[in-house]
Amino acid sequence: MANELRRRFPFSSHRPAIPDWFEDMAMRMSPGEHMIRIEESEEGGVYQVRAELPGIDPDKDVSVTVEDGLLTIHAERVEEEKEKHRSEFRYGSFTRTVQLPAGASETEVTAGYENGVLTVRAPIAPQPDKPARKIEITRTT
Repeated sequence: MANELRRRFPFSSHRPAIPDWFEDMAMRMSPGEHMIRIEESEEGGVYQVRAELPGIDPDKDVSVTVEDGLLTIHAERVEEEKEKHRSEFRYGSFTRTVQLPAGASETEVTAGYENGVLTVRAPIAPQPDKPARKIEITRTT
């Protein structure tokens, strides 16, 4: 495998880290676009998403949108123009979309950024328990 890496990426500064390959297989979208790592939780009637976005200016480089029950976080990180020996930082577009839970208020979503973590919160209205409905099965001939 090492020879294959050298053949495909002859310049060491352009060779991707092997763990990133496996992560990106499932998470990579289009070239230059990456998935944002998140944590989801629900406590006290509030749905919360925490997204890792270190080194990004939330005022300029991050957008959070809600549409049709989907929460989308999008960020951009532009590579600085300076000579480097090596960089494992990711640059480009970062996007993640998650389904809001039933009862989440799309109009009351809030977001805050601290220490490289974006936290998005949405209050959830209590949902009445619906009993399971039995479906009758008919025979077809």
